[in-house]
Order: sequence, then structure tokens, then C-alpha cells
Amino acid sequence: MAKYDFMSFGEAMVRFTPPGHDRLGQAEELQLGIAAAELNCCVNISNLSRKLLKPQLKTGFVTKLVDAWDGDYIIKHAQMHGVDMSNVVVSPYDKIGRNGRNGKCFIEVGIGPRPSYQTYDRGHSAVAMIQPGDIDWESVLDTRWFHTTGIITAVGEHTATEVAAALRAAKKNGATTSYDLNFRSTLWSREDAQKAMVEIMPYVDVVIGNEEDFETMLGIKADNTDQNFSKLDPESYRGVAQKVMEKYPNVICVGTSLREVTSACLNNWRTVMMTRNGFFVSRKYDNIEIYDRVGGGDSFASALIWGFLEGHPEQEVIDFAAAYSALCHTIRNDWNLVTTEEAYDVMKGGSARVKR
Repeated sequence: MAKYDFMSFGEAMVRFTPPGHDRLGQAEELQLGIAAAELNCCVNISNLSRKLLKPQLKTGFVTKLVDAWDGDYIIKHAQMHGVDMSNVVVSPYDKIGRNGRNGKCFIEVGIGPRPSYQTYDRGHSAVAMIQPGDIDWESVLDTRWFHTTGIITAVGEHTATEVAAALRAAKKNGATTSYDLNFRSTLWSREDAQKAMVEIMPYVDVVIGNEEDFETMLGIKADNTDQNFSKLDPESYRGVAQKVMEKYPNVICVGTSLREVTSACLNNWRTVMMTRNGFFVSRKYDNIEIYDRVGGGDSFASALIWGFLEGHPEQEVIDFAAAYSALCHTIRNDWNLVTTEEAYDVMKGGSARVKR
């Protein structure tokens, strides 16, 4: 038996957001949260498995932080949601950041024709300065499932090397591995990303990404999409998934979230997945009213992984993942604080009438 059910590796940052739809330049106060694609999955999976009289899935997060208020904020809030943070490497803080710091993230929530904006202050962060040998991956990754992303891969000089080392160690230890492509143009070029993926993809079992990521990271383009990826046909991703699984025979599942943007506050949403057993499509959620869209893709990844860890049938996995990630758009900050029961209710067609 593995010590953990799920572990992930990535960068965690404190998130600052103006109230409502204010711009940063006009805000007199900022709301705090945590931005961390990989930690989002730990928190979501931990919360999805929180049941009375039933053992909770054990999740653990791996990163590097400095010993400052923001590192403490991240660790304590993750622990509140049942995430084991004992494998976080914490280094001394020199009070100025020359030897490493904790990253920050600033988000303006869009409205109407104005999109949401996400900007970062993450240069020289502790995890970006990670060195080979800082983490003994084979010892740490005693887990049933290991997950990481293209974000942490691109953050620092050695992070791509560490991601590859972590995936190799996880596979050696018998874990299922997943990788969310999560391309960020502010971190690296598509050429550098595709070069890194040559070393990473042989150790990945499950690939997760949106319509742009497959083209940018793997060079595999979906058919019948416009340049803004605003009209999405699920069938076009059958071809993408088939190409991924043909190119990488080790991949057993390809999952994708499909978003149609009407405005910053109204999106259509659905999810698709291909496994060795076929192609599975969720129903379409039309005109989701968005409170905060950040974290929607991580919610999809979380629910997909949780469904497989719990042994659910594939159609149920993709249907639940669609409902759960659609609901994430209604929650402020990255973590999806809806219950399993609420997601199943929406999945089964439940109404938005007041629950009493």
C-alpha cells in the first residue's frame, strides 16, 4: 500500500484579487487566496473524498518555499483542507529575496468584453531556484498517483529536469502519472516547451490540456477550431486524442476541457476524454455565469483523477468532471469548494432552486 493516494509537484503562490471586477489600479483593498495549479488538485481531491465514516484519500504536495509569512499562509491553508505538506522543502528567508522568495499572483476578474487578466511576480522564487538533489524523488513519491504540469516545468533553470526526474521516480515506484500541459507564454516559448516534452512524455500515463495546449506543447492541432478557439467541436478532439495516443503508446487517457467564450461572464463548457475503451463526451453546460474562472481546468483534472482513483466507470468520470469543473466557475479563488453531492446533483440535471 502506498503512503499517499495522490501527490503533486508545483509552485504555490499567494493570490491577490481586487473585489468584484475592479482593476488593480483602482483597488483600495485586495482579497487573498492561493494560486497553484498542482496544489489546487491536492485540495480538490482531498475535499472530494471527505466523507463521514469513510477514510479520506491522502494527498501530499511537494514544492520549495522560503520561511516567510506567505509560505506559512500557503502551508496552513492547504493543511486545513487535509493536504499533507510535510514534503515541502522550506529554506531560510534572507528578508530581501536574493536567495529566493515566494511568488505572488495578481488577478483582475473580467466582465463583459473585458477578459480576466492574470499577472505574476514569481521571478527568483524558491522553487524556481530548485537544484537537482534538493528532493529525493524516489523516497518522497510513495503514492498511487503523481501529477504535475507544464507550469512548474517552465518556471526555473532546473525545474524541467526535476519534473522529468519526478515522473521517472513515480513510474519506478508504480504510480499512475498525469501531466496537465498548461502552456504559459510568459514562462517559455513553444519551441522550448516542445523540446522539454520529448523528455517528459515517455513517463506520462494521462495527458490533460485545453485546445491550445495540444498544439503548442505537443504540436498536435485540433481540426475545425478558429484562431481564438471560440467554437469547439468535441469530435475534433477525437482526432487529437488519437494522435496523442498513437505518438505516445504509453498514454492511456487524454482529457480535455472545451470552453466557448461568449463574454468574460458567460461561457459554454463541456469535457471530453479518450481512453483505450473509447471516446467519452459530457453534456454541454450553456451560459455558465462566471464569478471567477481561474481554476476551472484544475477542477476538471482533479475530478478526472479522483474518479479514476475511486474506480468509477469512464462515462461517469467525464460527466462528473464536467459538472464539478462547471461549478468551479461559481467559486471565488482557485480552490473548488463545492461538495461531491452538489456536483452529482448538477450532473444529474438538478436545478438551481434554493436548497433547504
